[in-house]
This record gives sequence, structure tokens and C-alpha cells, in this order.
Amino acid sequence: MPFDHALTAFRAAAREPGLIALTYFDRTIDYGALDTASDALAAWLQEKGLQQGDRLALYLQNTPAFVIGLLAGWKLGAVPVPINPMNRQRELTMMFADCTPAALLCLDTLYDEVVQTLPEKPATVITTAASQFQSRNDARLFSSDPGEGAGTAKLTDILAGSRLASQRAAEPGDVAFIVYTSGTTGAPKGAINTQAAAMHSANAMCSVLGLRPREAILGIAPLFHITGLVCQILTSFALGAPLILSYRFEPGVMLDAIREHRASFAIGAITAYVAMMNNRDAKPDSFDTMRLVYSGGAPVPAGVVDQFAARFGKIIRNGFGMTETNAPVIITPPGEASRVDPVSNALSIGKAMPGLTIAVIGEDGETLPGGEVGELVFASPSLTSGYWNKPAETAAALTPAGLRSGDVGFVDADGWVFLIDRKKDMISASGYKVWPRDVEDVLYMHPGVREAAVIGVPDEYRGETVKAVVSLKDGYDVQPAELTAFCRERMAAYKYPRLVEIVDDLPKTPTGKIMRRMLRDA
Repeated sequence: MPFDHALTAFRAAAREPGLIALTYFDRTIDYGALDTASDALAAWLQEKGLQQGDRLALYLQNTPAFVIGLLAGWKLGAVPVPINPMNRQRELTMMFADCTPAALLCLDTLYDEVVQTLPEKPATVITTAASQFQSRNDARLFSSDPGEGAGTAKLTDILAGSRLASQRAAEPGDVAFIVYTSGTTGAPKGAINTQAAAMHSANAMCSVLGLRPREAILGIAPLFHITGLVCQILTSFALGAPLILSYRFEPGVMLDAIREHRASFAIGAITAYVAMMNNRDAKPDSFDTMRLVYSGGAPVPAGVVDQFAARFGKIIRNGFGMTETNAPVIITPPGEASRVDPVSNALSIGKAMPGLTIAVIGEDGETLPGGEVGELVFASPSLTSGYWNKPAETAAALTPAGLRSGDVGFVDADGWVFLIDRKKDMISASGYKVWPRDVEDVLYMHPGVREAAVIGVPDEYRGETVKAVVSLKDGYDVQPAELTAFCRERMAAYKYPRLVEIVDDLPKTPTGKIMRRMLRDA
């Protein structure tokens, strides 16, 4: 049956004794134990003053602690804020200034490396180790001793206590999470996604894909991402299914997890499938247990789909969604092969999911007839209610017609949706969104940089990779490798420019605005 709140779905599953909720390397956690653990954390947070509506930041990899924190927040009516564990001090400072979390649950290593350096930290900080909840400590992932998280509360100690918080009723209008995306200026934007909207997407996925109760879901996508939140956590609750977690993506570890835990369904970035396909441990039967293999977050080349099918006998099907749509709103039905556009050779991203209406609009906002190219506008019960603390951006994105996606495409006569191009300058590197301004701001921190422009360039593995084109101040002799290292130290790994070109001058409009388009077309 469809659920309108993740807690309702979770509690339905928790009524069945021994039903497995999570696997994490050599450990399984059933729904009852997960309920008890999240109760203990919720009660402890309540004692520390966490109240309804307060934000609870989750700065973690794919570990059981993430799910425990999510549930604890919901039980108190608090608002979980997932944070990309690749984000560094500068990025965390901006996000925390925006959402002002009252509490933070984070990996001890991230506390030592990043959180301790913040000018201001949340009042309550809890740390957990990657090794918690398992004992295998796979050397492919755990190469160093965990940090101490000195001066913080330890999740291990909190869960050792048996407490029950004073919990509030689960309401469909509750905020399920605030998930950060990037604005056109590069400043963080937190999409406010309600339980009803998020569960609409999870319910629709279960229905359209024919997902079966109890069949294992592979946690290939990061949990902080909308795909991980909705397509993995919420969908597993709705099905009473086990979610397979493996700390972070590593192709060999993921292949082992499929075999060991008999994964049946996965949705992740196409680069993850390419990495597994090219891994030396991959065998023709590596995906035999997988019933459905889906990809989203970046364009899927038709050639990769063919190679994967030839290697493993499985078809990778497309899905498309955004943070603001609570993951997929367009998907390729399981029994159909994605259509290929004969003009561009682009693979369709699928068909509309239940409840979605797609309009295609032109430059002046007029609705275009079927088959014509324009900006895709979505109307669906799964849409965000807006951006945290950003009324102007909310009004610009959420129009009377629906959510302006910023993506350009068309819908053919049979309902297949095709993406042609991005409307602005956003770069999609391995499924992660990168805004040029964000990278440019860091480049401008270097004393030798005079001007900088960042663009996306095609990359066979990552879809796109980040390239910086830079001019230098007089008297400076700076090499490309120095600028790459400079950015790498100050931002998430997927953002820093892999390519740097140094030129005398950047192309500009008569008013002095740098023309990224000319650099892309060069």
C-alpha cells in the first residue's frame, strides 16, 4: 500500500520480527534493532534540547548511522540535512550559516579533518566511526585508523542506553529533509522536500518498476544525494526490504556486495556501472542476482548500455530526476528499451511517472507543441515546496505551470522524453552538479589569478569534466598543476578542475562579461 510518511512505512516493516533492514559488510540490522537505535538517539537529542523544526545535519558516508540519524530526526519532528562528505570547510561554513543546524552527526574522521576547523559549530556534535556496525574493515575502503572526535558525544555510547523519546505523530506535511543543490551563483540552495512529496516518488518507483517486498536494494548511490534518500532508503522502507550499504562506492567492494547479499535492484550514476564493468574482479555472472539495473544523474551513452548488456546480460535503463523533484519523475519502464533519437543519437531518459505533467516552453514562456525543443517544466505531487531562506529563487523556479527544470529537451509522440542540452552552464561530472561560479570563486582566491572561467568538457568516463581557463596577473608564473592542487585543497573532489588552461586573455562581451560559450565552442 502507498505510504504518505517514511516513518509510517518504517513502522509497518518494524512490526515484523527479524525483518532485515540494513546490511553493512558482515553485519545485518533488523527493523526492530533499527527502531530501538533510532529511539535511543532521538531520546538523547531530545534531552539535549532538539525540538520540532530544528535542523539535524548528517555528515556521513553510507553507514547505518546515517539511517539511524534520519529516523531519529523524524521521530522528533526535526529536519534532517544531509551533507556531502566530500565537502570541506568553506562549503560547510556556507551551508551551516544557511540552515543553522542545532545538532550534527558526523564521521569521526570528518570531525577531525573539517568540523574542528569551522569558525562556528552546532551546539551538539555526535561522532561515529566507519568501523561501527561491522568488523570486516575491508582494506579497500578503510586504510587508516579512525579519528578520535575529541570532545564530542559518541554514537556508540548513546546507543548503549535504552531510551524512548516523546515522539510526535507523523504528518504528511512534515519536512523529510533539506537537500542542498547549487544555485546559478554557486551559493548553496536547500530544497525543502516534504514527506508526502518524497514518499510519492518512492511509491511511484515501487509501482512503475514492479519492485517486490523483501528484495534487496543495492546502496550504490550516496545517501546524502536525493537518489540515495528516496530510491534507496524510502523505497526500502516502503517495501520492507534490506538496503545494502558499503560505506562508499568502490567497484570491487560493490561487486562483492551484490554477490554476498544478492542485490536485486540498483539505481546509480552511469560512471559507477562503467567502473564495475572495467573492474578486474567483474565476471559474466556478477550481476546475475540483479533483476533491475537503472541509472540517473548523468547522460547514459547508448554504447555503454550495449557494452554492459554484452558483458553481463543486463540492460541499464534510464531515469531522470532532480533534487527538487525528489528523484525520478521520468523513467524507462522495465519491459521497454529506451528509445534512441535518430537525429542526435541521444538515449531517451524515459517516460513520465504517475502524477507528472510535462510542459515544454519556449524562450518567451509559451507552451510548445509536441516534438519541439524547449525548457522542460514539471508539475507533480513530488515537487519541492521551495528553497530554504530563498523566496526569490523559490518564486523563479516554482511557477504556476510547475518547476522550471533548466533542462532543454522534447517529448515525442509516444511520450518518450529526450534531453538535448542544459539551459545554463551547469556541469554534470559523474552525476554531481558543479556550478562554474563555485569553482571560479576558489580560483580567484589564488594570488596569481587575474581572470577565470570554468566550463564542462566531454569526458568518456565522467560524462563531463571540469576545465578552468585562467589568465594570470603580471609578474606571476603559475603552472596548471598548482591551480589544480590549490582548488583540490579547498573543495569537494568532484568539483576541482581536472584540466587547467592558462591564456593571455579571456573572451568577453563589450560590457566586460566573460563569455563561457566561446570557450566551450573553441
